[in-house]
This record gives sequence, structure tokens and C-alpha cells, in this order.
Amino acid sequence: MKTFLRPLQNLAEMEEIQKQAKKNCGILEISGCMESQKAHFIYGLSGLFPSHLILAEDEKAAKELYEDYRFYDKNVYYYPAKDLLFFQADIHGNLLIRQRMCVIKALLEQKEDITVVTSIDGCMDYLQPLDKIEKQLLHFRNDSTLDMDKLKDALVHMGYERVGQVEMPGQFSVRGGIVDIYSLTEENPWRIELWGDEIDSIRSFDAESQRSIENLEEITIYPASELILTEDTIARGVKAIKKEAKAQSTKFRDKMMTEEAARIRHAAEEICDQIGEGEILQGAEQYLHYFYPETVSFLEYLPENSRIFLDEPNRIIECADALEAEFQESVSHRLEKGYLLPGQAKLMCSTAELVAKLNRRGCVAVSLMEPQKGEWNIRDEFSVTVKSVNSYNNQFPLLVKDLKSWKKAGYRIVLASPSRTRAQHLAEDLQNEEIPAFYSENEERVLKPGEVMLIHGAARRGFEYPMQKFVLITETDIFGKEKKKNRKKSEYSGQKIQNFADLSIGDYVVHESHGLGIYRGIEKIEMDCVTRDYMKIEYAGGSNLYVLATQLDTLQKYASGEAAKVPKLNKIGGQEWNKTKTRVRHAVKNIAQDLVKLYAERQASSGYQFGKDTIWQKEFEELFPFEETDDQLAAIEATKADMESKKIMDRLICGDVGYGKTEVAIRAAFKAVQESKQVVYLVPTTILAQQHYNTFVERMKDFPVRVDLLCRFRTPAEQKKTLEDLKKGLVDIVIGTHRVLSKDVKFKDLGLLIVDEEQRFGVTHKEKIKQLQKNVDVLTLTATPIPRTMHMSLIGIRDMSVLEEAPQDRQPIQTFVCEYNEEMVREAINRELARGGQVYYVYNRVQSIADMANTIQKLVPDANVGFAHGQMKERELEKIMYGFINGEIDVLVSTTIIETGLDISNVNTMIIHDSDQMGLSQLYQLRGRVGRSNRTSYAFLMYRRNKMLKEVAEKRLHAIREFTEMGSGFKIAMRDLEIRGAGNLLGAEQSGHMESVGYDLYCKMLAEAVQEAKGIAPAEAFETTIDLNVSAYIPDSYISNEALKLDTYKRIAAIENKEEYEDMTEELTDRFGEPPKNVQNLLAVAELKALAHCAYVTELKQMGDSVRVTLQQHAKIDVARIPELLQKYRDELKFQMESLAFVYTPRRRNSKEKIDLLEKSHALVEDLLQITQE
Repeated sequence: MKTFLRPLQNLAEMEEIQKQAKKNCGILEISGCMESQKAHFIYGLSGLFPSHLILAEDEKAAKELYEDYRFYDKNVYYYPAKDLLFFQADIHGNLLIRQRMCVIKALLEQKEDITVVTSIDGCMDYLQPLDKIEKQLLHFRNDSTLDMDKLKDALVHMGYERVGQVEMPGQFSVRGGIVDIYSLTEENPWRIELWGDEIDSIRSFDAESQRSIENLEEITIYPASELILTEDTIARGVKAIKKEAKAQSTKFRDKMMTEEAARIRHAAEEICDQIGEGEILQGAEQYLHYFYPETVSFLEYLPENSRIFLDEPNRIIECADALEAEFQESVSHRLEKGYLLPGQAKLMCSTAELVAKLNRRGCVAVSLMEPQKGEWNIRDEFSVTVKSVNSYNNQFPLLVKDLKSWKKAGYRIVLASPSRTRAQHLAEDLQNEEIPAFYSENEERVLKPGEVMLIHGAARRGFEYPMQKFVLITETDIFGKEKKKNRKKSEYSGQKIQNFADLSIGDYVVHESHGLGIYRGIEKIEMDCVTRDYMKIEYAGGSNLYVLATQLDTLQKYASGEAAKVPKLNKIGGQEWNKTKTRVRHAVKNIAQDLVKLYAERQASSGYQFGKDTIWQKEFEELFPFEETDDQLAAIEATKADMESKKIMDRLICGDVGYGKTEVAIRAAFKAVQESKQVVYLVPTTILAQQHYNTFVERMKDFPVRVDLLCRFRTPAEQKKTLEDLKKGLVDIVIGTHRVLSKDVKFKDLGLLIVDEEQRFGVTHKEKIKQLQKNVDVLTLTATPIPRTMHMSLIGIRDMSVLEEAPQDRQPIQTFVCEYNEEMVREAINRELARGGQVYYVYNRVQSIADMANTIQKLVPDANVGFAHGQMKERELEKIMYGFINGEIDVLVSTTIIETGLDISNVNTMIIHDSDQMGLSQLYQLRGRVGRSNRTSYAFLMYRRNKMLKEVAEKRLHAIREFTEMGSGFKIAMRDLEIRGAGNLLGAEQSGHMESVGYDLYCKMLAEAVQEAKGIAPAEAFETTIDLNVSAYIPDSYISNEALKLDTYKRIAAIENKEEYEDMTEELTDRFGEPPKNVQNLLAVAELKALAHCAYVTELKQMGDSVRVTLQQHAKIDVARIPELLQKYRDELKFQMESLAFVYTPRRRNSKEKIDLLEKSHALVEDLLQITQE
């Protein structure tokens, strides 16, 4: 990077600074440094030392420094601080530990040349020494030996959780001789396959599809917890905890505080039991001191000879003091109430200790003003002269003027842009203004005075060294808003949605010909020396049905909207199931006809065909202040293609909250307006309407587009004017709530309808929308698609684009699930207010919401608490919401009305009261209301103490925690489909029918009915059964987990051709090792069945030494060719005309020869296929 280092070498004091910086104690102070220039300066000194730690005052400053420093040096890591207060939560995501482990891994693996950026609180917690962690690492390479039991123990001690199938970091699973481990520091999980006790192969695999990606030579497994417990540390820790708990409870008792005494004793016992049983506690780090008396801080993780850089030393001390005070206050409260042991209160080192440590090591401090000496031992001071660069706010002529004067003065000028194409465009634009600018990828190039160079890279702000005549200008300085750059996401994406419905014993299942029963597990049954797996299903009256595991495709899990209702079992052989089926089939037929009619009309009647993009459209899109994600671009392309085609657009865009769905809509709207069509943007709530209105006006201000708002916050006069202008065609875009669906709204020429946050509209509204105009393009946006629309798009009635990729700089939300306790609430609120943010408190009971607000006001007296709910008067609600948006109210206690899309980027903490009462997509939407900015945000899902969580509620809270990663709204909807079924697919009358046959079968029937209504006659359905005496089942030794085994059976049963057969064999070998003979038979039978089905065989049955192959009555077989087939097999094959069956008796060449009927049947069926007519 000589381009950047050269100006620093020209600094007069630089040599002296470098000499001083090498000294190993005290602080070297450099004042006069500004914003982004600090990173530049630190980078200039970084070459002198092997590794560096950059300390900033808080998370925000640390992240900014990290971004700035990455511009010069990509090998830099961000080490997040652990939140000491909230580690008491029952469940928290392991995202933080993942990031921290990655830094530890880098420190252990690249001894030299590493830079870590962290905030001051990252250095204040105690950790176990680095060498202790290093000793615990597990190394494996090909051909080394491995003791399975030891490995299992080691992984549990390292904080990994054992599961049936690995899906998330921090899990492992063992299946026979295969171990899957998802290490916290890796992108993909690993699979180790053993041969005896020797490692046969190690490979990485994709967690979604569970298929291998590439082979690896060796791997190192890092712990999944920062506290690693070995047998002796456990013994020592448990002893210490018990001793201290006893002393504390005696103290409380002497003061007659029995409740506290009981609480502390109980807590200690619980901890000791759990740790004693080898469970690793979430949050066991609080007890660090009991297990490891000698602890260190993060500063000691860096080698002695590394250099520490302090950003604004005064602010660092202020922040450290504040953190310490906050921690001490909260801990003292908890100690008094018996929530904590004294040893847990020593989790954070004091500011004085920290400063002393920093004074002992060599530090370089960069700051704007000279710091007060205070606690710092300042050894030497220098100052540099730096100026910040003007912001040009899109005023290109101003930039040109400045560049010309700098060029005259002999400056070296660098312009940085995060996008290569934009950098090249900018170079061309400047050349047109007669400035000799050039774009270069060569960072080693030394600039001559007066040269203007454009490079690719993202720095936040520019700066100027007036004495050295060097200036850096970034895109932010030129265009205002910071454009964010995106990382490319990895290309490989396996199948998105596997079979979610994992059957567990006791679940209700639907058999297509026998109806509803209860699944009772897999049983092996042996008949005539042949073993097979059967699934046992219990029906009414205690009768059982055994279904061959290879015919699993006739079974589905029963899912209905009413989770609570117990469905009624059918009798085997009774008539009621057939009646039910006929009834539902009839109803489905009617719906399918309506549906297909509606969609056929849309498909057949051609819509308006928009032209290609205009110049204006391109200009408009260039103004978007962020870098589009790949998914976003794809969605935009698809939407435009739909608009430009003859057919009527009906596209569903589902993207996570805040993933730029609105931008897709804005571009589509702009496209429509250019052909003087009108656009309606329909939103569910008034406040959202206002927000979108502001966004639209802001984005379109440079173009002649008129945007109007129709909602109850507009006066009747304003509304009337809007309505008149709509009729005349003067209004281009109208944004509103369902007010736009009223009778009195008339359009001159409506061209596009956009529906936002679709999950909030009822069926009737949607129907109204559809009636609104049968030939209008429709674009629907949603974060968690309601299951039913999702099903529609999956069935293929509408097109769907999914935005899964997070925009840069959105922080995943730290989610904690914990029981309600006032301390926690108080701290969460104080913590957020301290960093200048605001808090949502979701409380869903209107009657007592005011009391709740008072309770919170008492907990945090300095905060301004307001409350809002949907039953307030409109003006009042509006006033409170505006107050909140403008930052006058700190804590908003509200019902779930905020769920619908208020985007306030200053709200980064949300507390949800009684979260076990909410639906999944509700929780997800709610949680998406925080984390709109680049600060880490917190969501606390609280539930009441001693309230057993309902099973469904527990599943929900668990799912939310599992999908903490970004972009999981879509998966959530899938999971919700599973937890509560798809609800009514098309309106109220549906729901009853779905209940009666279960969701899967209902969808199957609907799909068939839709095909039929479309005029595609369904092929006459017939079952193919195969009954050969071969042992075909999956033994426990191969797959022991019941749910996995079922899933495998189900997928084998669904094999339809040779490719799928080969693919399945490959996958089984990959995931579970070489399939044994029984499993190979199972696969072969499945493939035979698929082949036979194509040849119109209804039954292939073994009778002694012969096989009887029965054909379907309407089999499309070329009868004239039957004789030639018989000729081929001579007397081994006979054809029985009356029963339409072939009897095949292969002859033995000698008495000893064993005949493999499976192979022979396969050959016969292939011959039969030759004579079927296509």
C-alpha cells in the first residue's frame, strides 16, 4: 500500500514517532487525529510490530475503526465484548462466542501480523488463560486413530451439544462410524468417517442438504464455550461453589432473610447438579473464578511484543468507568436479593486495573485534542496536522473545482469507491472535466504530485494532510449517504426445504385409503425368513394396520390449523373415511375451479406490456444510496421482466424485515409511472403509510412524480382533492391503508398494485383487491409469508422471489429467552438508554397496559415512558408514535401494533412480555423491528416464572433462537406451517375440510383438482406393489435415530428413476457410510417399483420360484409385440390373457445355482418397458 504509506513517511516527526513507538512501556500520545485518518495513521505504524490491538471506547466506535482499518489491511478481526449482565438468560444464541472464537483461532494460528479491534469492555471481563484453551484443542488428520468415547466426552466438555442431525454451529452427532461436528469457527460442518478406530476420511458438508463438499487433510476443533471444564476443575469448582453458598445463606439467615437464603442455596445446588452430571451450562462463564482461580483479560491473549493502540484515551476511561459502575450497581442489587454468589460479582476488572495494565505495556494513543494526563502515564507527545474533507452532497461541480485547485497546488489525490464500476465511471466523468484521473488496482503505485487516482475500497470519510499535500476522498464525501458494500455470499446452496414433518411416536397420521390413525413406531416383522420394517398405525377400536416402510408415500403427517383439537380416529374398513374423502374432494373441486378461473383469466387476458427501461429509470436507480444485494437485483430483474411481458404479473417477494423489499417496489412503481400508469401502494397501518410516503417522496424528489397519501391522518378536504386528482390522472402514486379499497376511489388508468406486509390483510380485503382490477400487475411484499400464500406459490400458482441475503452492516439480533425478572428489565432499559437508544416493551393486554407502563416508570425513573395500543383515539396514537419516532419518548410500552413495520433505527432493544403467548411469525416480525442499524440489538423474550411452557410455545421460542441468523423469515414461515398447519387455504369454509383430511392430503387433492380444472386429465391413478422375498429394511446399526430413519424411508419410497436412485445411494454412503445389503435391497426394490409403474404394472409378486407380473387394465401396451417378448424368454415366460398377467419362472442351469429374482425381475420390467406405447 505504498500509495498510502508514502505521505506518512514525509511527516516531519515520523522518524521520531517510530523510534519512540518501539519502546515497551508508557504511552505515546499523538493528537490532532481525526475520524478515518486514525486508521490510516495506525496502519502507518503497524509495520513495526508483529501484532496489534486497537481499543475503542464502545462498540460503535470499534466497528467504525474496524471498517476503516479494513480499507488498508484485510487481515483484521473484530472481537465483540461479551454482555456480562445478560448472561443469566436461559437461552442465548452462540453468535457472540462464534465471533470471539474466530479471533482466538486467528491468535493461535497466525502468530504474526494480526490486528484485532475491540471496544474497552472487551478487555474488562476475565477469561481463562489462552494456553489452557490451546491445550484443549482437538487435532485430527487422515489416517490417525481416534477413540470414539473419548471424543464424545471431550466434545461435551468443550460445550458442544449432541443432536440427531447437525444443523447449527456448536452441535455434533454420532451415527455408527461417522461423526459430524459443526465447529464454531467454520463456515461448514465437518464429517469424520472411521474405519475401525482409524480415520478413513474427513470432509466438509453442507448443513442444509447434509451432502459433502470437499475432502480435508486435517482439522482443528475449537471449543464451543469459553469455559472448558475438565474433571479436576469441575471437582474444584463444585466444592468452592457449595462452600460459598453455605456461607452466604447462613449470613442471610442471621439477618432473618429466609427467602434470599433459600434462593441462593437452591441456585447453587442446581448449578452443581447440572455441572456434576456433565451438562455444560449456558452462562457457566459466570462461575469462572470457582473453576479457574487464575484468570487473565483479553490483553494477555496478545503476545508481549504486540502494540496496543488507544483511540481517544479520555473517552476510553469514561466508558470504562461507566461500565464498571453499571455492573457494580446491578451486581449489588442481585447480591442483596440472593440471585448471585459473591464469586460471580468478580466478573469484571476495575478501570484502575485496566489502566495500570495498559501503562505497563507500550501503547500509542491517537486523539483529536490533547488528553488530560490523569491516570495515563504519558511518555511523549506529538501532534499532526489533519483536515477533514468537505462533504459535496452530490454537487459534482464543487468537487471538480476543489480537485483543480489541489492539482494546481501539487497535491497527490486519491478517490476511493466501494464499487469498481462506479470508480471507473467517476474516472471517466472527471476526464470529461479535463482532470487527468485514472483508475488503478495497483496499490503499490507511488503517486506524483498533481496525479488523481481512483481505487476500489470502502473508507468511511476522507481526510487531508495539508503539509504533506495528500488528500483522500471517499464516496461518502462526494454523494452524502454512505453506500454500503456487500460481501458475496457463497455460491453453493443446497436444497432449501427438506421434509420438515418428522414423525414422532404418538403423532396422528393420514393413510390415503384407511384414514386417520396414530403412529406407534417401527416394528421389524419376520415372515418366511425375510425381515422387513413395518410402520404400526393404530386405528379406532384398537385395530392396527402395518404399512411396509417402502410404501411410506401413502402416509402423511396430519397437520391442521387447530393444534388443540383432538381429531377423531377412523375405523379400518369403515365407510366414514371414504365419505369424508368424497366430501372434501367435492369442496376442493369447487375451490380449484374458482382459483383456476381467476388465475386462468389473468393468464389468458393479456396485461399491459411495459417498455424497456428508460434513461430516467437508470438515473433513478443510480440514486439508491446502498449497494443492492444479489437477491435484490434478481428480484428487481424478475419483476421488470414480468412487467415487460404480456402476462399479468402476480409476484410475491418475500424478504426478511429490512432487506430492501421496498426498494424493489419503488423501482417497479417508477417504471409504471413513466408510462403514465397509476400505482396503488397498499399498507396495513396508518403509521406505515406515513413512513412509506416519506420514503417515496424522498426517493422521487428529483423527478416529476406526484405521490399522495390516503389515510385517516389526512383531513377530509385533502382526501377529497386526492380522490378528484386520482380520477383525472394527476396523481401518479397513491399510498394508503384499506381506505384505497373504498367504493369512492376511482382511477384513470391503474397499472400496478403493490401490497405491503401481506400477512396483515384478511381474506376479504385480498379478494377485494383482486376484484379491483383483473388485469392489473400485482406485486406483493412480505417478510413472513403467511403459510397459505406460501403454499400457493409453492404449488406454482404465483411467482415468488426470496431475498435471503442481509444488507451489509445489519447486525443479527442477540436474542435471549428468559423468565421475567425486574432486574433484567431494568438493566436492559438502562443499557439501551445509556447508548442513546430507545426501547420497545411489548405487552399485549390493553386493560392493564397503563399499569405496566407505571411499573416500568418506577423501575427506570429517569426514562420517559409512553404507552400505545390500537384502541386509542387516532390523534392520540399518532401523537405518541410521532413522539417516539422523534425521540421524545424513551420507552414505548405497546401492544403488538408495532409488529407492522415501524422502522425506527434508533430502537435497538425490545422486551416482549409473556412471549410464550405469541405466534411464531408474530415473534419474528416483532423481533425484526429492532436491529435496523449497525448497532448490536437485543431482543428479550420473557415468560413467567413457574409457568410450564406449552409445548408449542416452547417450540416457537426455540425456533426463533435457532434462526437468529439473518434472512430467516422464510424458514420461519415454513416452520410455522409445521407448527400450526396452513390454516384455510382460500377462505373460511376451507378450514373444516382441511381438518378432516389433514394438510398434506388436502394439498395433494387441491393440486390434482387444479390440474383437472386446467383441463389436464390426471393419469388414472394406480398403485404398484412389489412383493419379493428379499430382506429390505434399514437396520438400527446403520441409522439409529428414528426420525432420520423415517425420513430416509420416505425419501427412498419417493424414488422415481435411475438418477434419483443413484443420487440417494450416493447420499446414504456420504452421510451414514457404505449401505449394508438390506439397505441396498431396499433401494433396488424402490427403483424396480418406479420402473414397473412406468410399465403399467400393478403388482409384481413372488410365488415360490416364479414371479407374477400383473398389468393394469388400461395398460398402454403394444399387444402385437407380446409374442416377440414371449419368444425372447422362450418357455420361461407365460402370458395369462384373462388376468392380464405374465408369469415368469427363470430356469436354473444346474441344481446348485441360486437365482437372484430381484435382478431377473428388473431385466423383465425393462423389456416390458420396450413394448409400452408412449
